[in-house]
Amino acid sequence: MKAYILTIGDEILIGQVTDTNATFMAEALNVEGFETVEHLSVADTRDGIRDGLDRALAVADVVLMTGGLGPTKDDITKKVLAEYVGTELVFHQETWERLAKLYARFGGEAGPQHRVQCDLPAAATVIANKVGTAPGMWLEHEGKIIVSMPGVPYEMQYLVENEVIPRLVAGNVSQNRQRSLTILTAGIGESTLAETIEEVEDALPHHVSLAYLPNLGTVRLRLTTRGTDEAAMQAELKKYKEEIEAIIGEYVYGYGKEDLSLAVQRRMQKKHLTLSTAESCTGGAIAGMITGHPGSSGHFRGSVVAYDNEVKNILLGVPEELFVQHGAVSKQVVEAMAKNVRLALKTDYSIATSGVAGPGGGTEEKPVGTIWIAVAGPDGVRSRLLSSGKDRKRNITFTVYQALNMLRLQLDNE
Repeated sequence: MKAYILTIGDEILIGQVTDTNATFMAEALNVEGFETVEHLSVADTRDGIRDGLDRALAVADVVLMTGGLGPTKDDITKKVLAEYVGTELVFHQETWERLAKLYARFGGEAGPQHRVQCDLPAAATVIANKVGTAPGMWLEHEGKIIVSMPGVPYEMQYLVENEVIPRLVAGNVSQNRQRSLTILTAGIGESTLAETIEEVEDALPHHVSLAYLPNLGTVRLRLTTRGTDEAAMQAELKKYKEEIEAIIGEYVYGYGKEDLSLAVQRRMQKKHLTLSTAESCTGGAIAGMITGHPGSSGHFRGSVVAYDNEVKNILLGVPEELFVQHGAVSKQVVEAMAKNVRLALKTDYSIATSGVAGPGGGTEEKPVGTIWIAVAGPDGVRSRLLSSGKDRKRNITFTVYQALNMLRLQLDNE
């Protein structure tokens, strides 16, 4: 079955809002075997919505729409939809009662503007929105399906996951589905990785595919299989996952959407270990990535962002002679930072960074992208020199991933 994604909103067209809704819907459709043939964003106008529907229904069996269902005058999707399928807007009492209860629960009262949201196309099957105010609408028109949902991302996501996809799947029992498993790797480049597991990839049956999704310092391997038997698909993914890991196990740090900081958190908390950081060129980016995850206080004690050499000396006890003899961007300084922050914050492990992130500040001896990382632990301190590019943001992100992977490898090899 072919699907079409239609997003409505001037804010998308002028770049004020990023259309994350289309990405979410496409992924949800793809997993269940629906072929998304096109994404289209249109203006909040009668002509824009009608033209979008014409284009969508000409090439697809089902259209998923988001946007234009609010209580304000510029929200015209319902009116245009009713006109398009040849029906009228009628007051939906159940939606009104739900809204009245919702506002009463928070000490408010549903007013006239909220009644507008209860005027729905008579031909629509109303889909209750349990996380918001505007309901979804399911319409069947000339043998095609049109589903209209709110543009608020978490409301759309709720409806897609709990209502829309289950209904579409129920109507297509024989539909081939897709299941994927993502293996997360770090410390090995995409081309080297491909060469290393070439034999496994070449032996995959035609309905199983392997995609390489590289990022700065990491590569995601996405195994995908297609079929109708859920148990068989899961068994197949497990089989090829194990074959790949038998070859590249040391580079695998996790699965799915886990990032390196969460992988480190999982390992450290399992072993009841603690961590601190001393950051210069990364400016707290490592600590920020770590504390971005719930539960990070279970292993992360704190960070010293020592951008200036005087701060490195006063707070981290880095001897002044090291700056004179070797410079702030050096193995000697970064190792002293790692060792001393570990002692100061009384942690099992620590990470330190010092480098030239750019775009300025480089020298002939230490050009932009020269970055030192050190990881200190119970068995001493290890350091590594990175030679990255000239883009500041890329340099910082690359350093964060390399530092976390250095620690991950030490934890795995304990």
